[in-house]
Amino acid sequence: MAKKDKKEAKKLDPRILEISKKLKELRIEKGYTSYENFAIENGISRMQYWRMEQGSNFTFQSLLKILDGHQVSLSEFFKDFDIRKK
Repeated sequence: MAKKDKKEAKKLDPRILEISKKLKELRIEKGYTSYENFAIENGISRMQYWRMEQGSNFTFQSLLKILDGHQVSLSEFFKDFDIRKK
């Protein structure tokens, strides 16, 4: 079996990319130009939040904490998602 090259191995699932994109959009819509300010004000590690906006280091606990900070429910957050893994 051939080894995958590093770029192929690090390719992120498009669903994760959509979640990270929406997190960033929510933050900006709420008036936070800096991810750091949002993270600090909502008790989230700055580095962890940055990773989530980049599409890595996702845990449901972290996602829920961020959604709570935005006062957005899971159903509201995921209502426009229609991406399926191919």
